[in-house]
Amino acid sequence: MADETPSSAHAKRTFLVIVDDSEELGKALLYACRRAENNNGDVALLRVIDPVEFQSWAGVGELMRAEQREAAEAKLAPVADLVHNRVGRPPKIFVREGLAVEQVLSVIDEDKSITALVLAAAAAGENPGPLISQLSGQLVGNLHVPLIIVPGSLSDEHIMTIT
Repeated sequence: MADETPSSAHAKRTFLVIVDDSEELGKALLYACRRAENNNGDVALLRVIDPVEFQSWAGVGELMRAEQREAAEAKLAPVADLVHNRVGRPPKIFVREGLAVEQVLSVIDEDKSITALVLAAAAAGENPGPLISQLSGQLVGNLHVPLIIVPGSLSDEHIMTIT
């Protein structure tokens, strides 16, 4: 049986991008797409939705969950189209429910083709964001792939040049 780990000679690199509502998403996405283009790699997109709190009526909770998933898929659709147009292949898409950091770690652990997590930091002088703070701090040891942080202050042209 062939080894399907990222270290195998013919494994594609997959760059995971978290699709959130931040302004920096475009920077991370551009970086990941360019790296995928230049390495014959892929892009994976993850959208994390909030867990549905306990509902006394199970049907209400399921309806809320379905609505959140539908909204997540609507948010992902144009991003997936952009990746497909840029890279020439559709991205892998993940929609997960729970805490963002836990879901990021879970997806990376489950999908062995993911070789890097690409996040973008807020522009200079701003808080880099909770996900970056958590993953680059005490949880960095739980990551099994490199964490690439794209500075939010980089221009698109600079990102194009360095990738």
